[in-house]
Amino acid sequence: MNALSQADGLGEDVRQTLDVDIACAGFGPAMGGFLTTLVRAWSVNPADPAFESAVLPGMPLQVLCYERADDLAAAVSGVVTSARGIRGSFPDFKPEDVPMSAEVRDERVLYLLDPIGASRRPFGMRVADSVLRALSRAAGVKDFAFELPWTPAFLHKNGGLLLSLGQFNQWVASKVMETGLVQIWPGTPIAAPLMENRAVTGLRLADQGVDKHGTPEDCYLPGMDVQARLTVVGDGPVGAVGQAIDDALGMPRGHAHREWALGMKFVIELPETAERRLEPGTIWHTIGYPEPEIFGFLYAHPDRLVSVGIFVPSWMHDPSRTAYRYLQHFIQHPALWRHLKDGLLRSWGAKSLEESGRQGEPFLCGDGFARIGEGSGSTNVLTNSGVDEAWTTGVQLGEAVIELLRAGKPFTQENLTATYAARRRASWVEHGAREAEHARGGFQQGAVRGLIGMALTGLTRGRVTMQGPTPAPWLQMRRTEDPKEKLTRESAVRLAMEDGRPLHDALLTARGWPEIEFDGKLLVTHQDALLMGGKVQASPGFADHVFFRDLRVCAACDEKTCVAMCSGQAITLGSDGLPTFEREKCVHCGACLWNCSHSMDGEHSNIAFQAGSGGLHSAEN
Repeated sequence: MNALSQADGLGEDVRQTLDVDIACAGFGPAMGGFLTTLVRAWSVNPADPAFESAVLPGMPLQVLCYERADDLAAAVSGVVTSARGIRGSFPDFKPEDVPMSAEVRDERVLYLLDPIGASRRPFGMRVADSVLRALSRAAGVKDFAFELPWTPAFLHKNGGLLLSLGQFNQWVASKVMETGLVQIWPGTPIAAPLMENRAVTGLRLADQGVDKHGTPEDCYLPGMDVQARLTVVGDGPVGAVGQAIDDALGMPRGHAHREWALGMKFVIELPETAERRLEPGTIWHTIGYPEPEIFGFLYAHPDRLVSVGIFVPSWMHDPSRTAYRYLQHFIQHPALWRHLKDGLLRSWGAKSLEESGRQGEPFLCGDGFARIGEGSGSTNVLTNSGVDEAWTTGVQLGEAVIELLRAGKPFTQENLTATYAARRRASWVEHGAREAEHARGGFQQGAVRGLIGMALTGLTRGRVTMQGPTPAPWLQMRRTEDPKEKLTRESAVRLAMEDGRPLHDALLTARGWPEIEFDGKLLVTHQDALLMGGKVQASPGFADHVFFRDLRVCAACDEKTCVAMCSGQAITLGSDGLPTFEREKCVHCGACLWNCSHSMDGEHSNIAFQAGSGGLHSAEN
C-alpha cells in the first residue's frame, strides 16, 4: 500500500480536517530543539503580533506535534554527546535534573581481542592480535583488551553529557508543554505528508479501525488531514513522512541513503558486590569484537546503571549477520564481564541509525516544509555523534521560523533556504559533516581499511580519506562461495531443524560461538528480553506497518537477512518458508528496511516500512 494514497476511494468527504500554523512529525532531539527555541521566543512576549495565529486570529500560534510512540520517553538510546548545542539551549543544565544523566569524566578506546577464537578476523587483525598476545605484559593487555594510549581528538566528548535519551526527551517535552503554546500527541502515527505538486501542505494521520491490510472494518475512522502553513519533518531515518517526501522529490544529485547500522543495547543494573565500581560518566568505545565490523560501547550512568551495546553495520557483508546473540557475546568479553557479571537486565532496545551522514542529506526544505534531525543527514559519522547535531538543526530551524514570522514572510522554499538552510550551512554541524563526509569510505573494502580511513580522516580533519563507492544496502551483502562456509551453513540448517532455533542463531553455533548459558537475570532469551526490557505493544485497529512487496522474491531468497536482523523476532519464517510479520513483537527499529537483500526497482528493498503504532517502550533507554 502506498502511504500517500491510503484510503483512496473510501469517501474523502468523511475525512476530517484541522487547520494549524505548524504541524510537526515526530518528537526526538531535533524536534525538542525546534520547539524549545520557538516557545522560549514566544514566552518572552506572548503579545508579540508575530506569534499570532493565521488560522485562528486573536490566538497564539497553533502548533501540534504528532509522535508515533505511545510514550514520549520511548527512545532507545543511551547517548554520550559533546552537548554543544544542548548546553547552548540550557546553559544552566544540571545532570541531576534528568535521571540517568552524568557529565563525561573518563573516555577510553579499547581494542578487544577474541577470547573464544570464533571471530572472523582478517589477516591484518590476526597479525595485530598475535603481536599483542606476544607482548601482552609490555603492551598492557589485560582481560583480552588493549587500551589505546590516547583517545583520538575527534572522538573526545570530555566535558560533555551522558544521557538516557528517553529520560531527556521526556524532560524536554515537559518544559515545552508547560508553556501551553505546543501540543504533543503521542500514540499518533502519521501516514504521509499532504502534497500539492512539490509543496507540502500538512500531514495525514493514519487510518484507524482497519485490519492488518488496511481494509476498513466496522469501527473505521479515516485519519485526519492536518493542514499547516509549515510542516516540520523530524520523524527519523525510517519515518513515513520523510520516506514519502524522498519518493516524491528524489534526492539531491549524488546523495543516497546507503550506510546504515543497527544499534542494540542493554541497560544493566550492576551488582553491589561488583569487583570495581564504574564511576558515572565513564565511557568506553570498543573495536574488534565480537566481529571486526562491530563497534561497541559501555556508558556508566549514576545509581549503578550502565548502557552496553553494539552497532551492526550494513557494510558487514555477511548476510547471516545478527545482533542479539552478538550482543550477548559482547557483554561476556572478559574486559566487560568482570564488571557486568551477576548484573540484572533493566531495559533493552534497538534502533536503525542512518550513517550516510552528509551523503544521505535530502532536500532540507521546500515550499511548506523543512527537515531536521537524523533524517536530514545531520549525523556526524566520524565522531559517532548525532543527538547534539540533531538538536542543533532543530534550534536553527526554530530561529529561522521566528525570523520569518517577525518579517511576515511565508514559508516558501526560497525563504526557508535563506534562513534555515543558510544557518545550517554556516554552522559547526555543517563544518563537521563536511570533514566526516568520506570517513566511512574504506569499510566497503574491509574493517581494517575502514578503521585506517577513519583515523586518517579524523587526524587530517577530512583532508585525507579513503573514498570509495558505496553500493545500495541490498548490494552490500556478499554470500560467500567458500566450500567450508557452505558446510557450516548446512550444519546450521540441521541444527535449526533439530531444536527449532532461528537459522542465524544456529549458524553462529556452527561457526564455533559457544551456546549462551542463560541465568534468568542478564543472559536471557531474546523473547524474555522483550518482556524484561520494557513493554512491546501494538494498538489494535491500525494496519501492519511492515509488508513484503513481492512474496515471490521472498520465496527465492536464500539469505533471509530480514529474519536474522529483526530486533524483536517480529519477522519469522512460516511453514511455507515465507517470512511473516507479527506487529505485536515489533520494536520499530526499522532494520528490516535495509536488511532485505533484494530490490525490484533499484530504489527500494522488497520490504516496505510505513506508519504504525506501538513499539518498545522503556524510559530507561
